[in-house]
Amino acid sequence: MALGLAAAVLAAVCYELGYVLQAIEAKVAPADLALRMSLLTRLLSRRRWLAGTALMLAGAVLQITALALAPVTLVQPVLALGLVGLLALARVRLGERVGPTGIAGAALLIAGVIAVGIANPGRSSHVTSVTALIVLVGAIAAVTLLPYVLRDRAPMWLTVAAAAGGDALAAVAMKLTADAIGVGHPLLAVVGAAGAALAGGLALTAEMSALRVLPATRVAPVVLGAQVIVPAIAAVVAFGESSSALLVLGVLAAGVGAGLLGSSGSVAGARPSAGAADPEALADNTGGGRQGVEPVPR
Repeated sequence: MALGLAAAVLAAVCYELGYVLQAIEAKVAPADLALRMSLLTRLLSRRRWLAGTALMLAGAVLQITALALAPVTLVQPVLALGLVGLLALARVRLGERVGPTGIAGAALLIAGVIAVGIANPGRSSHVTSVTALIVLVGAIAAVTLLPYVLRDRAPMWLTVAAAAGGDALAAVAMKLTADAIGVGHPLLAVVGAAGAALAGGLALTAEMSALRVLPATRVAPVVLGAQVIVPAIAAVVAFGESSSALLVLGVLAAGVGAGLLGSSGSVAGARPSAGAADPEALADNTGGGRQGVEPVPR
């Protein structure tokens, strides 16, 4: 148990440090690369962004290790509390300051993640409602793809939603992949893995585009909220897993928290191809994430 807790803490540290490093590079990326895969190509050539990505991957390995050594009811809350570390890191390294609404939203997200982790519905490896799964995946896929259709006309809140939706879709696709492997359907497993990779690529591009303009403390919690809300809903409506009042309250709390963060003027009004952060974001965050951020030699 103690080793599992230590692995969870280290995973949270890796996630938050890696995210800040990725945000620093995303904020100095050219504006014309927003919502284009060439943005990832550019970031892949930046050593600091690669270091951040390596830390994120290390966090994933540590999270898996933690889940193998400790119950999800312990691991998930520790990872959620890592958001507090992100707020502190973003204040020091990115010059961001979270206002009362942002703090309330982040607190609700953390509470929601903890509640879902404690509820911990039993795992099912069978789809019990194909219709529900198709409707859920179709709706989220539409949100994920819409900013890429609108491009420069896409409002920033939609770009953030696309990042969150893509990550959530990748999580659902990975569950389908694991289930297909478990029941011996290699073709379905390959399709699921390809879907997870595509959704993950779209999510990462949208998230880096959003980080160009918005503070990391506005983007990361919304993405985390989707990673909790969508899989939890899918588990109940499509995979037949058990529900509970605590699970419902956790999903609602995470949703309201994400809504508070996403409803701010800086998120709603900015565009992913903007040349600088929205003025309201600057005033609200003491520099909105650009303070102290300069290009880094390759």
